Amino acid sequence: MTRPTGFDTVLVANRGEIAVRIIRTLRRLGLTSVAVYSDADADARHVAEADSAVRLGPAPAAESYLDVARLLAAAERGGAQAVHPGYGFLAENAAFARAVTDAGLVFVGPPAEAIEVMGDKIRAKDAVGAAGVPVVPGGHGADLASAAAELGMPVLLKPSAGGGGKGMRLVRDAALLPEEIAAARRAALAAFGDDTLLVERWIDRPRHIEIQILADDTGRVLHLGERECSLQRRHQKIVEEAPSPLLDEETRAAMGRAAARAAAACGYRGAGTVEFIVAGHGVGAEHYFMEMNTRLQVEHPVTELITGLDLVEWQLRIAAGEELPFRQDEITFAGHAVEARICAESARVTGVDGARRVDFLPSSGPVLLLREPAGEGIRVDSGIAEGTEIGAHYDPLLAKVVAHGPDRPTALRRLRAALAGTTVLGVDTNTGFLRALLGHPRVVSGELDTGLVDACAAELAGGGVPDEVYVAAALLRQRELAPAPRADGWTDPFAVPSGWRLGGQPAEVPHRLRAVGGEPVTVWLRDGAARIGEGPWVPARLLPAREGSARLDYGGRVVAFTHAGRWLGLAGSAWQVVEHDPVLSRATAGPPGAEALTAPMPGTVTVVKAAVGDEVVAGQSLLVVEAMKMEHPVLAPHDGTVTACEVSVGDTVAMDQPLARVTPHTAEETS
Repeated sequence: MTRPTGFDTVLVANRGEIAVRIIRTLRRLGLTSVAVYSDADADARHVAEADSAVRLGPAPAAESYLDVARLLAAAERGGAQAVHPGYGFLAENAAFARAVTDAGLVFVGPPAEAIEVMGDKIRAKDAVGAAGVPVVPGGHGADLASAAAELGMPVLLKPSAGGGGKGMRLVRDAALLPEEIAAARRAALAAFGDDTLLVERWIDRPRHIEIQILADDTGRVLHLGERECSLQRRHQKIVEEAPSPLLDEETRAAMGRAAARAAAACGYRGAGTVEFIVAGHGVGAEHYFMEMNTRLQVEHPVTELITGLDLVEWQLRIAAGEELPFRQDEITFAGHAVEARICAESARVTGVDGARRVDFLPSSGPVLLLREPAGEGIRVDSGIAEGTEIGAHYDPLLAKVVAHGPDRPTALRRLRAALAGTTVLGVDTNTGFLRALLGHPRVVSGELDTGLVDACAAELAGGGVPDEVYVAAALLRQRELAPAPRADGWTDPFAVPSGWRLGGQPAEVPHRLRAVGGEPVTVWLRDGAARIGEGPWVPARLLPAREGSARLDYGGRVVAFTHAGRWLGLAGSAWQVVEHDPVLSRATAGPPGAEALTAPMPGTVTVVKAAVGDEVVAGQSLLVVEAMKMEHPVLAPHDGTVTACEVSVGDTVAMDQPLARVTPHTAEETS
């Protein structure tokens, strides 16, 4: 096909994997790409792959990717006639879309008026409701607590101006509403610059299904089928697939017609997504409009794989004034596609037995080693490369691994295998968790709902670091400590920390290790064997391996790791094993009986609710740490007195940095 007319150079006003993905289509169409970057992204992959790149400013998004004036100046400097916003940042900002067109540039997206209507959840519900599209019961206004009481618990608080699940909070206890509303307003203001909220009735065990649409300037609106997005955590999608394994043809057709009406109601143009909440299964399942995303979706690859259409290409063609050359009945679907989102995050399991829970906390650091999968039906949309520095300034999404097959079981098998072949060392990711999730019986059978991931997260997060990881780490560390051979190739055996003794039993050499977030573990090594703690001795030795790999023969079973520094990766999971640091233990010990509260992730302290001398109760929120657009409250571990508070609002903290201490009440004090 010919390239779109009207422009030949496009500014990509975004970063990461979506910028790389847009650049790929621009190159295929023969269009010139101009990337933008903050100081934090100067060496990023999207900068390297674009035809040219323009610096925006410092790392904070408000001074770079969210600065409209700087983006327009970058377009002028790069000679761009069009701007593609990607998703996130300013992609759904009507003022940005209007500023682009006012500057005489083409905005590769819908009209500003459509963004305004659909970008405000309250206005959007009114608009589509008037067009006959069913909406979730809810309310808005100054007195959200009263509106929630009228709906009845549980309810869902949602930022009116945002999307992507950010700032949404499920509230089951009416007594917690004031605190939850305040937290939701903070999150909405930080993410979208607007703290307006609405409240909606919570539908228990719903499914989240969305319809992809395309609309041109003639008013033609077509839908490209649905995507099943029910596998979510904290209202954030982590696995998506197309088509849905749960929809019957009657419901599918009804939802497609409703999506087209919703898009027409706001005069839409370009690619967009209408999201529905679905209650029930099969024929007659009730579906309610949730919101419309006036942009490309993160999960668009699954639709591309089953339709054969490049959605970025059609965004560009529609923006250039082209009409859609096909009718609704000419859109065909082939096979099944499933996508998994690889994010920079660490899973921490807390509690015991039935009370166990998993916190997924942002992770940061350099990408020391990267291996991405390939093979039949596999697609990887990635924004990282070896050497990429993952910071705490932006969304934690690193890449998407997508599998396509003739049917759903094949697609799932291919995706699990692809995740097993994905290795990112230097920063924690959720790859292992995703692989376990895709093998869960309910996922395999297609029995999905939006509460499934949270319900089984502790089970899927695994039972800790495998013994093989500690043994391999100890052997690698021992090898690193060995002196280099002399020029003649001889090594002094007495200088090697292996426990070797002349004419006697080899000594047992202890290596005290811990994985990040774990407890210290002692690995004992002697010639050709290893023992963990007081466990049995097991034959163990390192085998020859290529650079970036380590092979361990452990009890007759060979385990192959990817290896970089103190990082070990195995089948999609990765661990950083470091020496136990006694200084850290002393720093967090505090006075006798006190419990130190440490930063659960690197980030910024946004709220401090307690001061030294305050009496607190177990579970009370004392501080809030924010990173990668996510808030994490730090809670009192027990009833007691705050005996230290070492941070203030605005402080930047590292993972495990001491924040405060709570000394428990004595028995006499509580009697």
